[in-house]
Amino acid sequence: MTDLTYRYVALTDVGLRRSNNEDSGFASPHLLAIADGMGGAAAGDLASSSAMHVLRRLDRDLEVDALAALEQTVQSANDRLGELIRKDPAVEGMGTTLEAMLWDGEKLAVAHLGDSRMYRLRDHYLSQVSTDHTFVQSLVDEGKLTPAEARVHPHRSLLLRAMLGRDDNEADFYWIQPMLGDRYLLCSDGLSDMVADENIERALQADSIDMAATELVRMALEAGGHDNVTVVISEFADADDDPDENLSSADGQPQLVGAAAEQYRPSTDGVDAESEQTSDRQVIGDGSPPIAAADGEFDEEAMRYAPREPRRFGWLRRTALLVVILAILGGAGYGAYQWSQTQYFVAATDDGRVAIYRGVQADIPGVALSSVDEVSSIDLDSLPAYSRSQVEDGIDAAGRTDAEEIVANLDQFVRPEPAPSDAPTDEPTDEPTNGEASP
Repeated sequence: MTDLTYRYVALTDVGLRRSNNEDSGFASPHLLAIADGMGGAAAGDLASSSAMHVLRRLDRDLEVDALAALEQTVQSANDRLGELIRKDPAVEGMGTTLEAMLWDGEKLAVAHLGDSRMYRLRDHYLSQVSTDHTFVQSLVDEGKLTPAEARVHPHRSLLLRAMLGRDDNEADFYWIQPMLGDRYLLCSDGLSDMVADENIERALQADSIDMAATELVRMALEAGGHDNVTVVISEFADADDDPDENLSSADGQPQLVGAAAEQYRPSTDGVDAESEQTSDRQVIGDGSPPIAAADGEFDEEAMRYAPREPRRFGWLRRTALLVVILAILGGAGYGAYQWSQTQYFVAATDDGRVAIYRGVQADIPGVALSSVDEVSSIDLDSLPAYSRSQVEDGIDAAGRTDAEEIVANLDQFVRPEPAPSDAPTDEPTDEPTNGEASP
């Protein structure tokens, strides 16, 4: 059996519509990893960089099982996010995806969480190794969508699992056995959402992995560059070959890119650490969350936890609503009112419950344009901050079924209530009652 080693390269770009990079990437002779932060003003870059700096502790020769070490370190990274959120509630709602491969000299231990992806190029054929933890992927698994339909589905950015500093979003862990000549690509959705798989396959067949990385980032930017784009590529080679031929442009040194590199600082005790950071560093411009892109379109990343597609045709809905109001005020309101009652949205009731409303969100004196259609069991306060604010503003639905899907998706993010610490017990005691002596 051929002893294997691998070349590696990591490359990132902020994209054409972002002012900061929420991706983090790492590549070394032991570890390859991608983390794609989310949360916008709630510190997506803090989430990805903090998780990556914990994960980098694995960049060394291990004397224990690599998969067990990876599982333990991913849990430590999740605990780190929880600690940051407890220290600064302003960053509640931040999170990150994770794609990591840990090399034990013979095979790869893998951790996967979210929608960052792992691809393998083997014998000139590309295959996706990871399975997205997304709403649309669950529809594909159930046979309700084809992969082609999932690619353009309005809810394709909705994550069902991510690293959120809680205990209810576990990663997938498994082994992979690489072969001589394999190329593995770890990438954020800034690449996979913008570039079709067949084009990724073509780019990965470049003469070198450095050329492949450059070409992949270029294609993502050329396709619009809506998001940060980060790629980590490895190529497996014979360990007995000329060592100089087994190196990429990294020259054998670890590569740290993206948010983790920007927040990196060497410590005085010899252990590298990330810089402490609060949500104040996440404020952009006037302090508003970076939801709208420069051209006025909705930023999908800021909507990542929101179960609604970017409102690319929001002007059409607003125009229709204006027509409804003018028709009612002009005396020709019956037909417009009937139309309004075919519309649905999700919002909060006065007592703080998530509910499906029938009608449109508009206040006209003397005219009720909406009514509660169904109240869910979801308490508004049990949702993450970003999802809670979306519900408070009202989430438009394409119909009754779509409204039900929105509520079901919100239920995925409900925080479990803590168990009571001093609950009463029904166990009998030996204490006498009513003045009677115990036997």
